Amino acid sequence: MFVESGLSPEPPAVHAKVLRDELVTAAEWAARYLSELPQGPVSRPLPPQARSRLRAGQLSQRGGELGAVLDFVREEIAPYPTGNGHPAFFAWVNSPPAPAGIVADLLACAVNATCGMGENALMDLERGTVRMLADLAGLPDGTGGVLTSGGSMANLLALATARTWFLTRRGSADGPAYDRDHARLTLYYSAQAHMSVAKAAACVGLPDHRLRPIATGPHDRLDPAVLRAAVAADLAAGLLPFCTVTTLGTTATGAVDPLEPVTGLCRSMGMWHHADGAWGGLGAGVPALAPQYAGIGGVDSLTVDPHKTLSVPVGCGALLVPDPEHLHTAFAHQASYLTAGEPDALPWLSHATIELTRPGTRALGLWATLHHLGRDGVTRLIEHYLALSDELRKRIIAEPRLHLLAGGPWPVACFRITDPDGADPDALHTRVARHVQDNGRAYLATVAVHGRTVLRAALCNYRTTTDDLDLLIREVLHATDAEQSAPETDAPSQHK
Repeated sequence: MFVESGLSPEPPAVHAKVLRDELVTAAEWAARYLSELPQGPVSRPLPPQARSRLRAGQLSQRGGELGAVLDFVREEIAPYPTGNGHPAFFAWVNSPPAPAGIVADLLACAVNATCGMGENALMDLERGTVRMLADLAGLPDGTGGVLTSGGSMANLLALATARTWFLTRRGSADGPAYDRDHARLTLYYSAQAHMSVAKAAACVGLPDHRLRPIATGPHDRLDPAVLRAAVAADLAAGLLPFCTVTTLGTTATGAVDPLEPVTGLCRSMGMWHHADGAWGGLGAGVPALAPQYAGIGGVDSLTVDPHKTLSVPVGCGALLVPDPEHLHTAFAHQASYLTAGEPDALPWLSHATIELTRPGTRALGLWATLHHLGRDGVTRLIEHYLALSDELRKRIIAEPRLHLLAGGPWPVACFRITDPDGADPDALHTRVARHVQDNGRAYLATVAVHGRTVLRAALCNYRTTTDDLDLLIREVLHATDAEQSAPETDAPSQHK
């Protein structure tokens, strides 16, 4: 599109002053929105008519004013959030955005460099922030990796890397040998592992019948003895155990699987050890958690989600690999239209992942958040969550109508209603959680623990205080009273 000098620019271009004014207005709104958010409801149900408008996807023939973008967000999007920005949100491990990350996202969008191809400052910044994460996680010098959209993508990359590493060592990375060996690959993971592990296994071509969820012990940690027996049985059956996934901070209860015995087994059997630390990957530097992380430096790969533990804006995950050459072996591909400039240049980051176009927002948002926190700030932030979870557990224990079932060492509390009325206590807990959600003053979820549906509260908001914990307990008790006094024929309230 050609525009003569002096005429009004056609979209997508705008005059510099118009852009500046709109950015200032948007920034003022964002700051006000975040400051006022704790005083409002945690979430609001999206009205059917608003849902229909958003889903319709109707585009007008003529373009609209730039200022309408903020109006649209203010009226159609912001009033109906997930709820994770509110300090009384306890449902999932979804953090609010750190202020430094918000600023960095805007700036990175303006620079708009891709961190997949071509040498640029943001690609080198990504290499540096990966190194920072590896250091915080307790991984050895020389660790590399890539930033991802989140833990699910990081786990997918990890399993694909483990598969390539295993088959390459066997001399079966291609041809008929690949078909023969790939059909026998077997994966092991904790029965408490995140669902993304099984999903990633399906994506790399492993069917359900070659997946082995390993039973956990009384503290919800993977049982190494059960793992060893499962590997031995599969070897005897002619299968090829190639990888074990441990979990550092299970979604349900916050448990941390034992690392050293799993690494020892993997080394003796020629297997890859991947640790999914999407939530709890940075625990090694926290004194209260450090004993649980003995041997973290020996894993072959580690998932970390800065958008969980550090409040970097969604989505910023990471896959960290002590020997980054394994990533290049798995993902490096050449094309005549993509040629690195200098002969001695480092491999482009697209050679370490499946993405070619990669946003610089991840690197700058992570760097800005880490810069603002510092090493001590990272530790204090995690300790803040741990202290809050300790206080919540104390409140649950002190309340006769509630019973604490599980939780920890990561900041989560799973609890039940003491002696619930009715023939279906699991259904009651589901109704109570929905009742709390619908009231809008607090938000928590349910999860299955030891075969029972329980209420689950996770702590991952840096603005949460003990007042919010008290509010949560009151809301749960109020919902319990309402649900237990309702006639049995009443339908449960609908989740938003």
